[in-house]
Amino acid sequence: ATQILTPRRYEDRKDDLWSVFNRIQENLSKGGLPGRTAKGKRTHTRAVNGIDGDVRLNRALWVMAEQMQQALS
Repeated sequence: ATQILTPRRYEDRKDDLWSVFNRIQENLSKGGLPGRTAKGKRTHTRAVNGIDGDVRLNRALWVMAEQMQQALS
């Protein structure tokens, strides 16, 4: 889970909601994050290549960001 929050660039290290949202969006869209399968084998996440998957991912992230903003307000 911490890999999703890890910035890929030095400039993306800010911790405001918008920067974290963009960081998560980029990491999930590009893939390449290390992980393990159900059997314990090492693997990497795959990039989101299709438009449908990209739209669904962005919509879900936006809803979560709005809920987080309301919780922090």
